Amino acid sequence: MSAPVTVTDPDDPRLSDYTALTDVALRTRREPAEGLFMAEGEKVIRRALAAGYPLRSVLVTPRWAEAMRDLTERTAAPVYLVSEDVARRVTGYHVHRGALAAMHRTPLPDPARLLAPPDRPAPRRVAVLEDIVDHANVGAAFRSAAALGVGAVLVTPRCADPLYRRSVKVSMGAVLQVPWTRLASWPAGISLLRGAGYTTAALALGGDPITLDELAARDDPRLALILGTEGHGLAPQTLAAADLTVTIPMSGGVDSLNVAAAAAVAFYATRPRQASGPAAPRP
Repeated sequence: MSAPVTVTDPDDPRLSDYTALTDVALRTRREPAEGLFMAEGEKVIRRALAAGYPLRSVLVTPRWAEAMRDLTERTAAPVYLVSEDVARRVTGYHVHRGALAAMHRTPLPDPARLLAPPDRPAPRRVAVLEDIVDHANVGAAFRSAAALGVGAVLVTPRCADPLYRRSVKVSMGAVLQVPWTRLASWPAGISLLRGAGYTTAALALGGDPITLDELAARDDPRLALILGTEGHGLAPQTLAAADLTVTIPMSGGVDSLNVAAAAAVAFYATRPRQASGPAAPRP
C-alpha cells in the first residue's frame, strides 16, 4: 500500500517517466527500450490493470485523487500527487484527465500462438495493420476492432506502437483489451496467416478487386483484413501475396476513406454471421 507523495518540483527525478510526453520521437524511442508505456485517465488506467499490465507508478492531480483513491490505496507502486501546473510542466501539456500511470510492458505473444490460442477458439476475424505510422489511426483501428468483433490484431514491423500514449488514449484502452502482437517480417507473415486457415483480404483501390459486399457475402470461416498506411496504401508485394483485393464502393467523387474509417466499415461488414467451425490450413 502506498500513501501519495506530494511532489512540487517538476525536475524531481522520481517523475522522470512522465517527462516530455509530447516529444513523439523521444518517447517512441524511450518507452519500448525501457519497457514502459503511459496510461492516461482513470478508465484507461483501470483497463490496463484489469488486462494484467503491472503498475510502475501513478501521477495524479488533487482534483482526481479521490476518484483514484481505491486504486492508489491498494497499490505498492509509488503514487505522486502533483499540482496541475507541475503536471503540465513535467509532461509538456495540460493533463485534462488528471491522472497518468507508468505501466510495465509485458512480452508480446508469438504470432502463431495468437492465431491458434491453446485455451480458446481461434479468432475468426483478424486485422493486420501495415506500416500505419499515425498513432491516432492505430488507436482508432483498435477501438473499432474491439467494438466490432475482431479477435486479434497483427502489426507489421514498421507500424506505429499501439502502446504509445496517443494510441492508447484514442482507443479508449482497447489496445489493452484486444490481443495483438508485432510480426517479425512482412509480407512474409501472410504465409503464417494462410497456414492458420485465414483468407487474406487486402483493402486497396488497385488490382482486380472484389467489393466489400462480395467479401462479406462469402462469410469466410477465418478472415484476415489487411489495411495500409495513408497515402501510399498497401505495398505491391502485399497485394501480390494476399488471396483477395477488396475495395469499398464509393460515391460522391470520393475515392477513399481514412484508414481508421475504412477499418470500421470493413470490420462491421465482415463480422461473422454463422457458427464457427474448424478451418483447415490452406495449402
